[in-house]
Amino acid sequence: MTVARKSASSTPCLRVSPSGVHGLGAFATRDLPAHALLGLYEGRRYTAEQVAARQWNDQLTYLFKLSNEEIIDGGKGGNATRHLNHSCNPNCEAVEEYDDAGRLELRFQTLVPVEAGDELFIDYGLTADDGSSPADYPCRCGAENCRGTMLDLAPEAEPHPGLVAP
Repeated sequence: MTVARKSASSTPCLRVSPSGVHGLGAFATRDLPAHALLGLYEGRRYTAEQVAARQWNDQLTYLFKLSNEEIIDGGKGGNATRHLNHSCNPNCEAVEEYDDAGRLELRFQTLVPVEAGDELFIDYGLTADDGSSPADYPCRCGAENCRGTMLDLAPEAEPHPGLVAP
């Protein structure tokens, strides 16, 4: 007789719940130290050309651009990491690493210790290639150092991972 096993969550440190900042958010299921792994950003991978060719029609997207120009769509085959909301004062970060097969992957980890129940945030570093205004991407984080937009306003020196607007 074969017994079906329940598969383990790829994000056991996260729970998705309504957020006071925006829609759904990711929350710590337990106390976590600084640099704790939250999980990999998973989903379908696209080239920039494939993303540009699609009709997104202002739909909610979970597109994350890697430094190698590959784009991961967390809305297609993604996990709870897609629900990390933006903050101008984040408690988590996205880190790129190559796996054993040489594929670039995106890991989320805490920047500082967080307590069970805390909402987890990253700075989206959002880029919009269509000449959009920062006001088109308002920030609702409420941080003292809030820049008022989810767009990355810093001049870009080199490619880095970040969410993209289709």
